[in-house]
Amino acid sequence: MGDSKRIVYWIRRLSEIAMVGWLGMMLLLDLVVAFGTGGFQWLVPACGASGIAAVVLRRRYRIEGFCAMLALSFGTSLVIGATGLAGVPGMTETGSLLILTIGVLRHVEPVHRAAVLACVGLIVLMAEAVGRDYHNSGLAFSFLLFAGWSTAAGAGGYLRFQQERRVEAVHSVRRAERLELARELHDLVAHYITGIVVQAQAARTVAETSPQAVAPALDAIASAGSEALTSMRRMVTVLRTEDDAARKPGVTLADLRILTDRFSADGPKVAFEIGPGLNDHTLPPEVMTTLHRVLQEALTNVRKHASRTAWVEATLRRHERMVALRVRNFGAASDPRVSRLGGGFGLVGMAERVEALGGRLHAGPSAEGAWQVLAEFPLP
Repeated sequence: MGDSKRIVYWIRRLSEIAMVGWLGMMLLLDLVVAFGTGGFQWLVPACGASGIAAVVLRRRYRIEGFCAMLALSFGTSLVIGATGLAGVPGMTETGSLLILTIGVLRHVEPVHRAAVLACVGLIVLMAEAVGRDYHNSGLAFSFLLFAGWSTAAGAGGYLRFQQERRVEAVHSVRRAERLELARELHDLVAHYITGIVVQAQAARTVAETSPQAVAPALDAIASAGSEALTSMRRMVTVLRTEDDAARKPGVTLADLRILTDRFSADGPKVAFEIGPGLNDHTLPPEVMTTLHRVLQEALTNVRKHASRTAWVEATLRRHERMVALRVRNFGAASDPRVSRLGGGFGLVGMAERVEALGGRLHAGPSAEGAWQVLAEFPLP
């Protein structure tokens, strides 16, 4: 996994180097033309050098760099057009503007602001063509500039569309996970309230014949009510939809072990260890159900993205006021797409569920070189 991240990192760095190198070659051509022409034509490579700087710093000063380049390009075109100098137009400056246009359309918010800036960029490029009408070739040059701008605008718009789709998909997964969590917690609370009603009815029935049996029944009612209130405080504020009558109100540690046994039967072997001090009574029911879902998602990702893994280690341990579930696979690298930031929508939903209970979820490479999913929950 670490090698994959390093490869992606260096691919991005090499693409940046290639882009700056491409602009540098254009700047050399502008310098050759300016050397042979003299006068105000030196404004062209100066503006091009500013464009390279704006491209290099575009992530930090995206709008400022783009607006500065628009002003420099428009001013240079006015000066050169007014002096009537001949020569090749500023290639570096034009290439920088097109690259900055892609970034503006992809990242600037809101979208109508990005569209306005891109249209202003087109106006400046067309003004550059009019201001540098060399040897009656202004029409052809205008067409080339418009084609370049259209390509840049299309690339920026497509990248923004993909980014919006990704954000919407993440939001959809999180909303679905909130609804699922609300359904499970609703069932837990209903389970406790049913017990309270039964205990209250039993206490009322035996009150006349066996008064000494009323006190234990009241204690049970108070305990069930306290647990129900705790679950309700943790419930996310969402509506309950599409109930499933077959769903059970919670799971146990035995269900976690059954899940790992079933996975081991037709997949890599799973070594599941439950640490001391943990039982079905020390963990809140909503935490138990979430642990089950996280374990299920982690094992599913192993099967999908690391089917050749040698074995899987799953541990559930208590650390003072915290319980942690760790799932690690050894022997084969996991697909980096299962990480939260790279497209693993299942883990996105699990993170939403864990964070709703006050915990945190981490997915990534461990110090030992294995891929791990770590979910931590605070204990009441």
